[in-house]
Amino acid sequence: MLTIIVDHLQYDVDSNQPTRHENSAESDSKCIFAIDYKQFGGKPIVLEAYLPVPRDCVSQSPIRRPAIIYFHGGSLTVGNRQSWFPTWLQTRLSAEKVIFISADYRLMPPATGHDIVEDIQDVFRFVATSLNNRLDEAMSNKGGVDPIPAGGTLSPWNPYRVDPEAIGVAGTSAGGLCAYLACMHADPKPRVVLSMYGSGGKLHSPHYFNPKSEPFFRGRELIDPQQFHSFLYPQSSELESISDSPLAYHPPTYVIPGFPSNPRMFLGPLYLQLGTYLDYYTGMHEPSLSAYLRSLPVHTGSHADPIPEQHRRLFPQFGVTSSWPPTCLVHGSSDTAVLVEESRHLHSLLVAANVDVELWEVDGAEHSFDYAPPAEGTSYEGLFRDVVKFLIDHLDPSFA
Repeated sequence: MLTIIVDHLQYDVDSNQPTRHENSAESDSKCIFAIDYKQFGGKPIVLEAYLPVPRDCVSQSPIRRPAIIYFHGGSLTVGNRQSWFPTWLQTRLSAEKVIFISADYRLMPPATGHDIVEDIQDVFRFVATSLNNRLDEAMSNKGGVDPIPAGGTLSPWNPYRVDPEAIGVAGTSAGGLCAYLACMHADPKPRVVLSMYGSGGKLHSPHYFNPKSEPFFRGRELIDPQQFHSFLYPQSSELESISDSPLAYHPPTYVIPGFPSNPRMFLGPLYLQLGTYLDYYTGMHEPSLSAYLRSLPVHTGSHADPIPEQHRRLFPQFGVTSSWPPTCLVHGSSDTAVLVEESRHLHSLLVAANVDVELWEVDGAEHSFDYAPPAEGTSYEGLFRDVVKFLIDHLDPSFA
């Protein structure tokens, strides 16, 4: 699979026909290549590479630039490379000539965290060793199709390619967990990390394994598990593997206008409500890891001993070493989906390991605050600027 998006048009390379990109309103002056980085079960798992626009560049030789691999949120259960897309981050990095790569990964269930680690390793390997060749082939196949400013002319090709020694990682919410897993398991190891209200800083905690009897996420009503029978174990183990589950909503004519119509959008909150999230994450249902953790005395704390050895690789709080890359943590202080204590806990572990780390808490902000208009009198512009500077400075000082 290979698709090229130029300005508003998406080109299918096989048919050479243009189609409308679903995010066309945000696609001006972008050169986006959708490429499968692996196959699983006969289905492609896809990344999209956003190459900077070569406005004033006349080079015919490849220009190697740093890259950020980004993982979307969605509790690891829903979404794709375009879901909850951080336009603010992509546009600012592209302006700095940093290649932005948004990658799909297999979703729970039926996937587990172990499968997701495998996908993270594969996408890093692909970006470092194969993506540049695929970009060369794509531009050759398209005869030099390239993005252009309005009223301009097509340039022969886009010269920007990934510097395999300057790859960083970023993620929002559960994508932050993916970013942490990349620090633990990816080769090449990312040079810098950005986690926006990321989970995984304290997965071994009651928030994940204790059932909820009262509303806990933005005051929303609890979910009826019987409506999601096929997504509950053991039926969930029979689901087909999936890595692309886009967000979907009911139309205005529905009884609840705009209510989510993709059932996977409820799974993360549902598993947290039932106190079984870690069962689906590790694949440990029989016996239930969550039930076992609930049975332990409170004073056992959050040390690694209760977590079976084969699953500890999925818990970033037990994988911090002095070789962990420089890390920028951003979290809203009023987050009810991923508690700010997760970032605080990881921050303390990184500080103890002498890792270069920043924790920026946004006072009063809820989950996904960067996708909503800021409150009156509030601006995130300074925060966004500082985040991008942190990434660029640590990708490679020579690029700053």
